[in-house]
Amino acid sequence: MTTTKNLLCLSIILVVGVAGAKAEQKRPITETCLVCMCEALSGCNATAVCVNGACGIFRLTWDQWVDSGRLTVGGEPPQSENSFTNCANDPYCSADTLQNYMVKYGQDCNGDEQVDCYDYGAIHYMGPFNCQADMPYNYESIFKNCLKRAKKQQQQQQQ
Repeated sequence: MTTTKNLLCLSIILVVGVAGAKAEQKRPITETCLVCMCEALSGCNATAVCVNGACGIFRLTWDQWVDSGRLTVGGEPPQSENSFTNCANDPYCSADTLQNYMVKYGQDCNGDEQVDCYDYGAIHYMGPFNCQADMPYNYESIFKNCLKRAKKQQQQQQQ
């Protein structure tokens, strides 16, 4: 289980990344959603590099990276040998990659007539053409519990 400290660090990283983004760039995934995707996918463990071809805290795949525009870190050419793994293992680049992916493939996966975090979590984990299927239990459980905790914290802060 991810510690509060890890989630706070990731939140700070993502907020800085979002704040520094170009105004015209579409960013459909909220900070909370990114944190919960990270928690469900990797426990936000930044030390785990790649597992079965999925890399970084968001477990990005090569295909997702390519479909999202082959973003890179520090001006590295997309054709370089390590550009994918460098991006996937960088929290800014990987979050931007997911944002681009959801701009391209965002859709209502659960039939509630909204495109929201639940849909983004399904699309990322199962792909845009299979997102209507049931999510694996462990992933869905961690993801939904994280979203519930975040909603509860937000409500407490508003009181």
